Amino acid sequence: MNRSLLTLSIFLASLAHAKTKPNILFIYTDDHSHRTVSCYPEAYPWVKTPNIDALAANGVRFASAYVGTWCMPSRATLLTGHHQHGVESMRMVGKYPGSEYDPDKCPFWPKVFREHGYQTAQVGKWHTGTDTGAGRDWDYQKVWNRPRYPENAGNYYKDQLIETNGGKPVMTNGYSTDNYTRWAVDYLKGEQRDPKKPWYLWVCYGAVHGPFTPAKRHLEAYPSAKVPIPDDIYPPRPGKPAFMQEIARWYKGDDGLPHQKGSRRATGQQSPSRGIHGSDLNSWVRQYQQGVLALDESVGKLIRTLKETGQYENTLIVFTADQGFAWGQHGFRSKVAAYDANIRCPFIVSMPSQLPSGKTCASPVSGVDIAPTFFSFAGIDLPWEMHGRDLTTFFKKPEQTRKRSVLTVFTGRTYGSDTNAIPTDLKELRKVAQVPWYASLHDGRFKYVRTFEKDEIEELYDLQKDPEELTNLALLKKHGHRLVKMRGQTIAELRRTKAGFVDDLPPTGTDKRAR
Repeated sequence: MNRSLLTLSIFLASLAHAKTKPNILFIYTDDHSHRTVSCYPEAYPWVKTPNIDALAANGVRFASAYVGTWCMPSRATLLTGHHQHGVESMRMVGKYPGSEYDPDKCPFWPKVFREHGYQTAQVGKWHTGTDTGAGRDWDYQKVWNRPRYPENAGNYYKDQLIETNGGKPVMTNGYSTDNYTRWAVDYLKGEQRDPKKPWYLWVCYGAVHGPFTPAKRHLEAYPSAKVPIPDDIYPPRPGKPAFMQEIARWYKGDDGLPHQKGSRRATGQQSPSRGIHGSDLNSWVRQYQQGVLALDESVGKLIRTLKETGQYENTLIVFTADQGFAWGQHGFRSKVAAYDANIRCPFIVSMPSQLPSGKTCASPVSGVDIAPTFFSFAGIDLPWEMHGRDLTTFFKKPEQTRKRSVLTVFTGRTYGSDTNAIPTDLKELRKVAQVPWYASLHDGRFKYVRTFEKDEIEELYDLQKDPEELTNLALLKKHGHRLVKMRGQTIAELRRTKAGFVDDLPPTGTDKRAR
């Protein structure tokens, strides 16, 4: 065979291979509770998200997703496949949200996708170090770089400094959710990429993060929104650890409704404690849900673009968030804490050409599972050992009953080997949202939580019988066997993932309080 024919043969072979490799569209929202997506049974009955629901109808909805505990560590976990204690050398430095990392010690996996023929792109919110990885991890990037510009870090919905491919930022007007969607649509239509290569696109929205600002077109939505008042919105909270008795972020107003107490953080959109519609629970949840509507519209636009460009059948679509968000449950109006209300988020996958449609998977999934799954779909070997496990079998056979447990770990602002020493000072231990460091294990029905405070009680909940996590079974001696079992499983997972603090866990006070 002459050289020209050989070259042509190689080109055609590579082209055929590229066509068989799936594209991956990863839609990632912020502080997004599963209760805000109407295909989830826990959603408020007046909530409507038709486009996200359609995605689930053409794919698999995961009932229990625990992607992360709070914003920056969740993204670091996603980009490394490691829990926070395994993310070396990421560090939070300077004025929040400043952070830095050494890409040699803390590589991000999109770089590996590039090395294997994928084009990688990210649009939207960048929240993982001042170095965005443009040209190293990403072929194309158009992002709001929060860590690099702390002075612009509060501009979630307008007047954002946008960097393109690591260049000089440009002040950009318009509603951010709509902007990100427009740029993502342009990419899907062929801008900024080689049409012969498979692609991975991460569309990273800032919505619905506070100040929960809806698009103007949605300000009148849900006029009759009513939210059930959580049983434990006010303290005391029997059976909960000591720090939970101090969570008091709501007060009972003259109208009998819970109202938010004041916030330290001011915004340009509205008073932080009042909101657009008011300070009561109904008003704030309404405002939040209005912010979800633009996200739902965006999902519809992205899917329509895939269909119009003939890429839908060969694209794996994953929709999820960095974590959930509590609206009064256990007294919170935040993420971080180990309870489902705080951190459980939507997780939906769709690829009708390869995956079933209209199915629900009951098995819990973790944020560390996402990267191994993407590598599996792309047919690329893992470049390093990851803490998560490939979810492909659950994507293809969601009804399977094979048991799996997922670990969730919260270590505040601390990463990697710096987590080896657990703070003994309570102020330092509870530095983020007044919540202490913890480890949690979910086995599909029961959840175990161990707070890293000396002599503090453990928590154990039956999520099937007690989805609001109000009754701590760890304090009932008849559940002692299960408590011991899940405690051991949690420690085993911490050892497997090489958590340096596992041999330094403070003693618990459960036995002293059990009855």
